[in-house]
Parts: sequence; structure tokens; C-alpha cells
Amino acid sequence: MTAIPLISVIIPTYNHAHFLREALESVCAQTYTNWEVIVINNYSQDDTIEVVESFKDSRIHLENFRNNGVIAASRNRGIALAHGKYLAFLDSDDLWFPEKLAHCVARLEGGCDLVCHGLRWFGNGRERDKFYGPVHRATFAALLDRGNCIATSATVVSKDLVALVGGVSEEPEIITAEDYHLWLKLARTGAKMNFIDQVLGGYRFHTANTGSVIRQANAVKHVVEDFFPEEQSRTLRDRIRLRFRYGIINYGVGRSMQANDQFFAALSYFLRSLVLHPFYLKTYIALALNIFCINIDKQRSHLSKCEHKYR
Repeated sequence: MTAIPLISVIIPTYNHAHFLREALESVCAQTYTNWEVIVINNYSQDDTIEVVESFKDSRIHLENFRNNGVIAASRNRGIALAHGKYLAFLDSDDLWFPEKLAHCVARLEGGCDLVCHGLRWFGNGRERDKFYGPVHRATFAALLDRGNCIATSATVVSKDLVALVGGVSEEPEIITAEDYHLWLKLARTGAKMNFIDQVLGGYRFHTANTGSVIRQANAVKHVVEDFFPEEQSRTLRDRIRLRFRYGIINYGVGRSMQANDQFFAALSYFLRSLVLHPFYLKTYIALALNIFCINIDKQRSHLSKCEHKYR
């Protein structure tokens, strides 16, 4: 009889006790029951410890660990403590639906190294379903040239393979993009990626401020450069690929600002994106939408002034 593999669920957390309870409840509700949870607590100042201990479940373990602001260090600590065949990452403000592990394990045991599923993005009065992949977008070249298509809280992966590539990078320059760096390392080994076209978890959406969006973009830029040859060794093709990739990064910043109704700020990033990558059609569409929204804002502002004047 085939043994049922153990899944090690790694949850880094810091002052998220109010969300952590919901995340842990979602793991406890899994129809697949052979799991362990390792909560890596970065010495939270709220009631995180009390929340974990309240579950009274021997499968849930708490590790207090100071990561000095590097969440990758917490993930690596969890990996070091894991006993499972597979690693499942879950951010403490996210959650899973009951069939998540059952579906993922079935795919992994079928011969895959990494499985990722859809997520329901929710929060700030918004809700939408987001799907990742597909497989042809998760090759090393596609991930490097076109960007990340894998979500951390939606991923279950072979522990041996993660160990083979040295775990999660703790380089400070790539903080917020260390997951993307890991997927690239795995893809470079030829890891078999698989995507489930089904929503099996929830991602809690937080409105990002301009500073965090730009920091994220800079981290992604560092990740990309880490996988290209050193500048003096780059061929003309390398330089063109890198220029196009910078264009996509700027497009991403513009879209994030656009989503937060920062249309004037987004405009410069869309224009920069077109200069770097004039063949990226999505930028033209986003730019047209952005100009339309700016005009709408101007009209609203004008109407507001008129109403105030004749009040």
C-alpha cells in the first residue's frame, strides 16, 4: 500500500494574529489530513503565540525566530524544520479552501515537482478570481522574460527540489521578490510545473502604496539581473531581452498605480515602458485607459469647482 505523503505547511508571521487564526482554521479544515504546520513567528508583539496555542493540535508547531526583516529567512527556517515530502507555503493573512491539499497532492504524486492553483483575491471591497500559469509560461525562459506566474500561497512543491537549489534566497536586494527568484531557480533545473485551473484558496488584497510598488519593482529588477550574464559578458540579444524585461517591469508599476487610481503617477511608467519595449501591446491598452481616466478625473474636478462656485 502506498504511503500517504506528509505535507509541511510553512507559515511565516509577524503581528498578524487576527489573520493567522483564519489561516490555521483553513488548514485544519483540509480534507487531506496528513500535514504538519510550522508557524515561524518573528517575535510578534500581538497575541500570535496565544492564537497558535489555542488550537490544541499536535500537528501545529510554533517556532519563534528573528528574521531581521527578511521573510526568506523565516521560510528557510521552516524548511529546515519540515519533515514532509512536500512543502506548502501559506502567508499568515491568506487562507485555503478545504480541497486544496487533496488536489495538489494528487497532481504531485502523479509526477509533478510543483503545483499551483487559482486564488480568490479579496479585501478593500474588491473580489476577483486569479489564475496562474499556464505551463508554457512557467519555463525558465518565459519566467525570466515575461515575469512571475506562480503565487506563493497557492504553491506546493517537492522539498528535495527546494533543497537542491539552496532554498529561498535571503539577499536583501530581492526582498518581496524572493518567491520569484525561487521559481526561477526551480525552473532552471527543469522542474515539472503543473497548474490547477480551480480556485482553492484566498489571497487577502492590501492596497499597496507608491513606495512599496516601486520597491517591489526594484526587487524584481535585481532578480532578473541575477539570472542574466554579467554586464560585460552580455550579448546583443541579452541586452535586448533585458531592455524588454525592464519595459514589462515598468508596465507592472503603472498597472499597480492605476489600480490605486494614481493615474498621473502611472502615466510616466507606461511611457517609459513603451520606450523600453515598444512591442508590448498591453502597455498601449493600459495607456489608453489611463488617459481616459485622467480626462474623467479632470471633468469631475471641473464640475466640482463649478458646483462650488455657484453654490
